[in-house]
Formats: sequence, C-alpha cells, structure tokens
Amino acid sequence: MTSTPLPAVLPETDVTRHRRLREQGSRERADLEAILDAGFVCHLGVVVDGRPMVVPTVYGRDERELYVHGSVASRSLAGDTPVCVTVTHVDGLVLARSVFEHGVNYRSAMIHGIPRKVTDPDEKLAGLRLLTEHSAPGQWAYARQPSRKELAATVLLALSLEQASVKIRAGAPDDGDGPDAGLGLWAGTLPLTSVWGAPVADPLLPPDIAPPAHVVRRGGTRHG
Repeated sequence: MTSTPLPAVLPETDVTRHRRLREQGSRERADLEAILDAGFVCHLGVVVDGRPMVVPTVYGRDERELYVHGSVASRSLAGDTPVCVTVTHVDGLVLARSVFEHGVNYRSAMIHGIPRKVTDPDEKLAGLRLLTEHSAPGQWAYARQPSRKELAATVLLALSLEQASVKIRAGAPDDGDGPDAGLGLWAGTLPLTSVWGAPVADPLLPPDIAPPAHVVRRGGTRHG
C-alpha cells in the first residue's frame, strides 16, 4: 500500500505566512527538504512551565515527519504542546557599501506544530534509525543498536512537516545601483563553508581498529 503523494507546494497558514522579506520566502517542499538534508542540528523551541526554552538537538526525517530525541527526563520533550523547530545554514556574509545594507546569505526553515510522542516500539526504532543515518550514514548498521533498556530511557518525538516556512537569501549586496555605489568602497560576499575533517580515534581504542569506510570517506566533504 502506497501513501498519498505530498503536494509540491507547502500549505500557507497563519503561522507560516511570510510577512517580512517575502521575496526571500519559498513554499517549495523541495527547498524545505534540501535545507533539512543539509544539516543535522535543529533548535527546538517550546514553552516549559511558562518559560520559553530553546534546545539544540540532532534530528532525522522521512517524507512526512521530523524526528527529535532525548532523555525521558527532558522537560522540553514532553510532547502534546506547540513547538517551533528551526534549522539554519549560514552560507556567507554580505558586505555592502553601507552598514545598513549588510546581511547574511542563508537558508532557513521553521516547522510549527504539536509533536506526538512515539510509543510504538517498531516506529521508535525506525525513527532512531532515521535520526542516526541522517547525521552519520552507515553508522546504524555498524554500531550496536539500542537495547530495550536504552529505548525505554529515550523519548522520540515526531513533528509533521506540513506547517513549515522557508526563507533563502543568496547573492550580492543590494546597494550596487544606489547612491552608495559612488563611495568607491569594496562590496561583495564572504562565503562560509563547513567541511568534515579526518577521523580522530578514541584514545582508548586499540591501535589495530581502523575507522570504517563510511566514516573515512566523509573526510573533506560537506554534510548533505
């Protein structure tokens, strides 16, 4: 049985509508998925005991839901309360002729909703596999998988990807054809990239244990 294909355009709701810098907004589901796939750390915003809390955590996804996990003792992972999850990539600084026109080239997604706590053992294991493979492809099959006790100590939340807002800024400064163009000042962008380094072994690891191929080949590459 196959699930209904998802629409290519994200639905617009009161919380996802772009009110500022609309030209940087996107409703393309492909843009949302690309932003999520290019990262592995999100920030989970939630109100706990009347106070806002923003928690950085790793995530994974399938076509319809985002998965985040943590300890059963974590108050931010109680579920059944509205949350906002954000993922942002900084691609560079935009250095204009005036400080007012300075900016950032970036890709950002915000996902709103009420997450559900995953209780089905099979779904919980599948969700944790998605999360592990998203940040470290190949590691789920290589390392020892969670025990029953470890699963019981872990909370997994699933958040629908339907209420999502995407913004992207790319390109040069915006003041190249304005009055400040005559100042004779340099303007442009300063790109920023993050690259995986070579594997560094645990100091307690026996010297004859080499890193697996799926770890080695990530050295020198960008995530996603």
